[in-house]
Amino acid sequence: MSGTWLIVITIIGIAILLYLIMRSKMQAFIALLLASIFIGLFTGMDPLNLLETIEKGMGGTLGFIAVVVGLGAMFGEILRISGGAERLAFTLVDTFGEKRAVWALGLTGFIVAIPVFLDVALVILIPIVYSLAMRTNRSLLYYAIPLLAGLAVAHSFIPPTPGPIAVASVLGVDLGWMMLFGVIAGLPAMIVAGPIFGRYIGNKIHVAVPDHIAEAAKQEAADKQLPHFGLICLIILSPLVLILLNTTGGQVLKDGPLKTALMFIGHPFVALILATLLAMYFLGKRRGVSKEHMQTITTKALEPAGIVILITGAGGVFKEVLIQSGVGETMGNLMAASGFPLVLLAFLISTFVRVAQGSATVAMITAAGLVSPIVDMAALSQPSLALIAIAIACGATVLSHVNDSGFWLVNQLLDMSEKDTLKSWTVMETIIGLTGFIIVFALSFFFS
Repeated sequence: MSGTWLIVITIIGIAILLYLIMRSKMQAFIALLLASIFIGLFTGMDPLNLLETIEKGMGGTLGFIAVVVGLGAMFGEILRISGGAERLAFTLVDTFGEKRAVWALGLTGFIVAIPVFLDVALVILIPIVYSLAMRTNRSLLYYAIPLLAGLAVAHSFIPPTPGPIAVASVLGVDLGWMMLFGVIAGLPAMIVAGPIFGRYIGNKIHVAVPDHIAEAAKQEAADKQLPHFGLICLIILSPLVLILLNTTGGQVLKDGPLKTALMFIGHPFVALILATLLAMYFLGKRRGVSKEHMQTITTKALEPAGIVILITGAGGVFKEVLIQSGVGETMGNLMAASGFPLVLLAFLISTFVRVAQGSATVAMITAAGLVSPIVDMAALSQPSLALIAIAIACGATVLSHVNDSGFWLVNQLLDMSEKDTLKSWTVMETIIGLTGFIIVFALSFFFS
């Protein structure tokens, strides 16, 4: 079968995927499976072989993803229930002071969104934004944008959040390298899109605090007994430090018991198990939470995680079909002949899918699936793979608009018009994606 036909079928398959999600409102999980089947059949794969490929793609992806996302979801839910996120925010705002509160909010969002889903973290932390805006008579955007920027960066750039984990799994990226480059690209992006842009847009658009929301939030914050700040920092940072030790140990230590021990405890499975157990003990048992209630909390946390896991698995199917059908090899040869930078290609594909269908996670999984066959042919180093993964995350962040659930969550919580949401949230997301990509693109010249 000709290379041109393979590419045409793939383009049609992506169009079907976008149509099913956007117009038919089909769940992304089944839409990805249907698009994969279409591409497999019309590129000439044997039907029975196609079914085996689906099983292989799903199983190969979920072997890693299911454990990490499941543990991360439980870890984040315990942190949410205990009030750990609020404690982090209140302490940082008090430490930085009212004049520098925007920096504290950006940092809070960045830290909290690593273990907690973005929408959940925003609902937890928005009362602090209300409180600061009421105290200073400033626009809600002055404080909300820095918080949102921190949340958005961690959500898209830093494992073990679902999007970065999915991309890392599909591309075979070491999480330590991805975390390192995620921080290097993410922090400047958060600063530009958060405190800097937030100050500008907060002075341009005045968004007042709705009285009934502010009053309820103030009462809830006053009634809650919060855990200690140092304990929360220890629990949140422990898995990240262990994962980085795994990467560092693997690079600099010689084979032996110490290297084996570091790589074992620093593996994402073990690191997240330890962090979850720490959270269960210090934020649960030590604070009087019963075993039964803790079981309820952790079980409930797996409900949203299940959706993410299945969508990610379907993304693994999409990738595997592209490889087995020969599409990946064809695309790889075209890329090699064109000399087009792979980092830029990854960013553009992710941006296109993001703008078309809205979901950052689906955009990241789809882009990773399309890029992965080319990556496999190129035999890239781990740093290069991590930069491509972050480029995908950057593309999946830009231009959030009316087809993105995040757009409407911000619109409702801040009680803004759609026009003002586009001027603030959409611009902020685009600044994050573009700033992050500029840094990643520059770094790609030093890693090959």
